[in-house]
Amino acid sequence: MKKIKNLSLAAACFFMVASCNHSNSVTPNKQLQAIPATFSNQTSEFAFDFLKKHNAEEKADKNYLVSPLSLHIALGMLLNGAEGKTKEEIQTGLRVSSDLTTTNGIYKDLIDNLPKSDPKVTNTIANSIWYRNSFTVEKSFLDVLKTSFNATASAEDFNNVATVGKINTWASDNTNGKIKKVLDKIEPAHVMFLMNALYFKGDWKIPFKTENTQDASFVGTTSSKTVKMMNMLEPVKYAKRTDYQAIELAYGSGNYAMTILLPNEKTNVGSLVNALSGTEWKNLNAALQEQKVIVGLPKFTLEYETNLNNVLSNMGMPTMFSEAADLSKIAPPAGKIKVGFVKQNTFVAVDEKGTEAAAVTTIGIIVTSAPSYPEVICNRPFLFIISEKQSNTILFAGKIVNL
Repeated sequence: MKKIKNLSLAAACFFMVASCNHSNSVTPNKQLQAIPATFSNQTSEFAFDFLKKHNAEEKADKNYLVSPLSLHIALGMLLNGAEGKTKEEIQTGLRVSSDLTTTNGIYKDLIDNLPKSDPKVTNTIANSIWYRNSFTVEKSFLDVLKTSFNATASAEDFNNVATVGKINTWASDNTNGKIKKVLDKIEPAHVMFLMNALYFKGDWKIPFKTENTQDASFVGTTSSKTVKMMNMLEPVKYAKRTDYQAIELAYGSGNYAMTILLPNEKTNVGSLVNALSGTEWKNLNAALQEQKVIVGLPKFTLEYETNLNNVLSNMGMPTMFSEAADLSKIAPPAGKIKVGFVKQNTFVAVDEKGTEAAAVTTIGIIVTSAPSYPEVICNRPFLFIISEKQSNTILFAGKIVNL
């Protein structure tokens, strides 16, 4: 059971993106069936590319949780404000069609209907736009985010410290209080925040019995620790791959699941992450077959925060962070604003009853040249002139070099 905890966390991000609809018990959602399979495949590729790039940036011995779906939706909103090379990079990075009308329609279906997939599971998706009330935003940008992403828009006084509280309250309200703070302060250069909040709560279809939870040793990469290990012997979907074993633990009616990937003793968990792809994910799900399996899964809770600027640049989207950014569909002209940061705050708790998870992706947009005030501090030699302004007559001129 050496590395199951790290992989539990990695697997937890996947159910938010590709919810394992290979079980015979899955009840089809007719609305979700309208979402093209190509979109699902492409977002899976995005998810694994994101996971690999993030894994490369994070410390090898640190637990983490990320949400590809939350990031994809937030970047989808940003895409609607981009033009030129910036737009091309985001489209390529997200693996979406160049036809924004089609792409926005898919986002709309996903946001409206994914939460309806399983009545026994709670899944909510919320989007918002917050912008400085002195900053002019293109109405067409606000309109498309309202129509396609169900996004609420708020013009706020960014100089008022209470605005930070409002934004953090929105994040908390839309994650059942699991993510209480995403911003510490608003910088003078900030003019807009695009935000996505994703919340999930599902009870296991086959719960772990509390009486079977026992103390067990978890051997991590840096130390061993005694943990509360949940145990069961039940029929679950299982597959043995070349470098790892996998099980699928269903939630609710079976439309959502957590897939856990446990590497072989000789396989490093980082190597397993790097070996994953959309194709391997598809092959794994096809290979999963139900059988009785002895399952041991530690109870855990994790809160995590990460800046994704480098990750997204490494995924082929560097221009939006540069002076060459073209977000002119948000506020013209090109070059006026750029993305200052993309960050994620996440939470996950796994116990005998089920899983609760939340993510908030925040995209901070700044003016390319932050508002500044001239400084004239005469702490070195200077000149001075005394004049009469109407006649433009100079009466005195002086130089001060020593005082």
